[in-house]
Amino acid sequence: VFARQTQQKCVACHAGGQFPELTPFGRLFKETGYTMGERTMPFSVMALAEYAKVASTLDAANGTPSETYAKNGAVTLPTASLFVAGKVTDHIGGFAQITYDNYANHKADGSWAGHTSADNIDIRYANRFDTDKTDLIYGVSLNNNPSLTDPWNTAPAWMQYVPVGSPGAYQFTDANTPYPTTASDSGVAGLTAYALWNSCVYAEFGLYRTANQIFSILNAGTPTADTTQLQGLNNPYWRLAYTKDWGGQNIMVGTSGMLADVYDGTTTPTDGNAYQHKKSIGLDMQYQYLGDPNVVSVQMAYMRNTVDDSVNGGGGPSIDTPRTFRSKLTYVYQNTYGGDVAYFNLTDEKDRTQEQQGLTYELFWIPVQDIRVGAQFTHYNKYSGTAYDYDGFGRNAADNNTTLLYVWAAY
Repeated sequence: VFARQTQQKCVACHAGGQFPELTPFGRLFKETGYTMGERTMPFSVMALAEYAKVASTLDAANGTPSETYAKNGAVTLPTASLFVAGKVTDHIGGFAQITYDNYANHKADGSWAGHTSADNIDIRYANRFDTDKTDLIYGVSLNNNPSLTDPWNTAPAWMQYVPVGSPGAYQFTDANTPYPTTASDSGVAGLTAYALWNSCVYAEFGLYRTANQIFSILNAGTPTADTTQLQGLNNPYWRLAYTKDWGGQNIMVGTSGMLADVYDGTTTPTDGNAYQHKKSIGLDMQYQYLGDPNVVSVQMAYMRNTVDDSVNGGGGPSIDTPRTFRSKLTYVYQNTYGGDVAYFNLTDEKDRTQEQQGLTYELFWIPVQDIRVGAQFTHYNKYSGTAYDYDGFGRNAADNNTTLLYVWAAY
């Protein structure tokens, strides 16, 4: 959609052609509300074909393969999306993704059933105040995912990954390794205001609530039981970043955070004590070198999440503080051949069984601008808090090492 609208190739907006990572031009396009260029046909599609194989499928308790690793070693068509996006007026534009998960539900008889639901939705108004000394881009966004509005790939919603479906064989691929997360999941309703001053300082602030009543479209297709429910209307999200461009290089350092009261499912949403108080505070940075024929990008993000259950326990404070660090180095040659290595580390002093650590290695090929073919290998140094016998039946972290092959197309 956006390539047609701007009359630009995908590499204009995506670093080395690798979606979804944005270049400075891609970030400007997003910050100005997806309104650059002319209105065109607003539909696009995306689909994936994948193959995953885990190092070991043996259940040490009985020595036989388990349903946990369904679809292991099989080619799947896990997910596809329809996009409705583009310019509406000179100041209004949007991006909406509706996703079909081919393996959304695992039935008792072992079969799978697909399901379609709203995924990422970002509807914007944007404007610009430009003088000899001041350049101010500002706008508002109605969206359904805290950090979806962020223009950098260190945001929880966008730190690069390859989407996968739900089968157990894929539970240890890179997409399911620890990533920074905000205090609230996606599928909520938020209104945020943002500004970029002199192409240097980016600031954003907004409030989120449950995506119900008139906001139900932001969570369409999601069963009520699976809906993220927030208490009240004042669950704030914020973002502050400094960015600098010079030559073919750019850098960003920033911070973000959110406070949210999230329903924990213990009783009913009308019970004011059935909410966890969650807080996320993060630091992140991104560097890009956009040359010809070489493209290099570096991303790092750290997020500290605090979960306070004290309002529900009745027996004093119950606070957990998981911390997630993730980094990624990517190199692309001639916008065609690329590779990256990512490091992930989740620590949790209260619940060591949540801890994970490892590396993902990837090679990819972009034969044409809307197709990406890749291979990933994810290696675990630690899983469920330890390297060895993490389940009590002899299964080791390295048994979860997974190879993923994929074809990712967007047209």
